[in-house]
Amino acid sequence: MKTYGYARVSTEDQDLTIQRDALLAAGCDSVREEKVSGQASTDDRKELSILLQFLREGDCLVVTRIDRLARSLKNLQDIVHQLKQKGVNLRATEQQVDTSTAAGKAFFDMLGVFAEFETNLRKERQAEGIAKAKLKGVYKGRKPTAQEKADDVLRLADEGLKRQDIADQLEIGIASVYRILKNSKAAAV
Repeated sequence: MKTYGYARVSTEDQDLTIQRDALLAAGCDSVREEKVSGQASTDDRKELSILLQFLREGDCLVVTRIDRLARSLKNLQDIVHQLKQKGVNLRATEQQVDTSTAAGKAFFDMLGVFAEFETNLRKERQAEGIAKAKLKGVYKGRKPTAQEKADDVLRLADEGLKRQDIADQLEIGIASVYRILKNSKAAAV
């Protein structure tokens, strides 16, 4: 039986040292770590994907807190289901989570519900803040950059450049190039 740690922070400027040290102190044989949003799918979290493939029956996956593993209850349940099928236990160093016990499983499920609730509250508060700022005229959103370059898109397309080359040259998304060309054709009709 091996014990593996998983440490995650959401942004590049955050530090993993505290999590790494806690996981090593908890007896982890090795620690996988990454800097990626918890909202990302499991497939988009390469280190977690590697761990989930690598873990074997009798192993234990350790995290400092459940929100380091997943932010939504659905994602959390999927990961736990995958671990359970492999015969792998999950433990959190800062929470009373140990899926090898009935009480640990119940507490684990409650933590998942609260983590998802917290994420939803944060999104609601953010939307309320944006709405207030819009009413005050402070928040206007991102200024559309591609539409300012519509004339250049049309000119380069007339010159015979491929759509991807236009997008690269003007530093805009290819979808914007297609949209501008489509709107131009619709306006000409």
